[in-house]
Amino acid sequence: MRHEETGRIRVRSRVPITNREELSRAYTPGVAEDVRAVADDPARAHDLTVRRDAVAIVTDGSAVLGLGDVGPLAALPVMEGKAALLAELAGLNAWPLCVSSRDVDEVVRSVTDVATGFAAVNLEDVAAPRCFEITRRLQDALDVPVFHDDQHGTAIVVLAGLRTALDVAGKQLDDVRVVVSGAGAAGSAVTRLLQHAGAHDVTVCDSRGALGPDRHDLDGEKRWLAEQANPQGRAGTLTDVLRGADVFVGVSVSDLLDADDIAGMAGDAVVFALANPDPEVDPDAARSHAAVVATGRSDHPNQVNNVLAFPGVLRGLVDGQVHGLTPDLLVAAADAIAALVPPAERGPDRVLPDVFTDGLAEAVADAVTRTAT
Repeated sequence: MRHEETGRIRVRSRVPITNREELSRAYTPGVAEDVRAVADDPARAHDLTVRRDAVAIVTDGSAVLGLGDVGPLAALPVMEGKAALLAELAGLNAWPLCVSSRDVDEVVRSVTDVATGFAAVNLEDVAAPRCFEITRRLQDALDVPVFHDDQHGTAIVVLAGLRTALDVAGKQLDDVRVVVSGAGAAGSAVTRLLQHAGAHDVTVCDSRGALGPDRHDLDGEKRWLAEQANPQGRAGTLTDVLRGADVFVGVSVSDLLDADDIAGMAGDAVVFALANPDPEVDPDAARSHAAVVATGRSDHPNQVNNVLAFPGVLRGLVDGQVHGLTPDLLVAAADAIAALVPPAERGPDRVLPDVFTDGLAEAVADAVTRTAT
C-alpha cells in the first residue's frame, strides 16, 4: 500500500515481545520496576522511558502550508510528515497532537496537560497573532523547550542563507539595509533574529506598507516591530521602502514585486522571495538584477527549507535537556548550517546546503547543545 493510504508514521517496539519471558519484561510484572524508579526519582524517566527523545508536534490547523485554515484533522498529514522527517533525519520519536480548539487558554492547557510524556514541543502551523501568545505561554509553563518552526525554523534558515549570500555579494549583515515583507510569525521571527545577529536597519512591511511611527493601526507584535525595527522611520508601500535596500526577505504572498522593483534596489542585492508556491517576485526576473536569489521552491537554486534546521535543532534541544530557547541558540544553529557551505563553494546558486547533506542534523544539534552549556 502507498503511504497516502496508511499514513506516514507508526509505533514500533524497541524491545522484542515474542514469548512470555519477553512479555513479562516489557510489560507486567517487569515494568513495575521502572514505575517505582521514576516515582522515586522523576529524573530517571530520561533513562527509562521514551520521553528522552519524544517530541510533541502541536497544531490547531489554522495556517497549514499555503492552504490556510484547513482545521486540525486536515492538518494531520502534514504533522505526520514532520514526525517522519524527525525520525529519519534526527532519530527522534515525534507524534502529532492536533488540537481542535482555537482558544489560546484551551490550547495551552491541552498541551501542558500532556507534556509530561515529551522532551520537547514543536508548535506548527498555528496562525498569527495567536501563535505568538501560545508560544510564549507554553515556554513559560513548561520545563521543556518549545520550538515554533514557522517562527524559529524559518528565521534560522533565513539567517544561515543570508550569511553566505551576503558573503557572495561582498556585504556584511551589520552594514546592509533589509526590507522584510510579512509581519506574521515568520516575518516577526526573522526580524528579531536578524537584529540579534547584528542587522541594524530592518524595515518590516505588511499589506498596508511599512510598519513605523506613522502607523496608528497597529497592536501586539506589529506594534513591537514598528517600535523596535525601522530605525529611520521609513513610510510608504513595500515598493517605496525597497528602493535602495540591500536585502529583501519575503515571507508573505505571491506577485508583490516585478523586475523593476529589484532593479531599484542597491547594487548586488540579495533577494529571498519565500512565499509558496509562488514567490513575491518571479525568480528569473529577480535574478537578472540581484546578486543572489533564493526561494522556498525546490525547482530553483537556493531553496530556503526549514528541514535544514528543525531536525537538528530539536535533536540538540533534547540531547542537551535544554529548558529554554534563546536567540543565541538560534544563531548557533544558523551558523552551523552556513558553515556547511565552505567559502570556496559559495556562489549565486549555492548559498545553502542540500537537506540531505551528510552530518547536517548532527552539526546543528552539536551547535545547539554546545551553545546551551
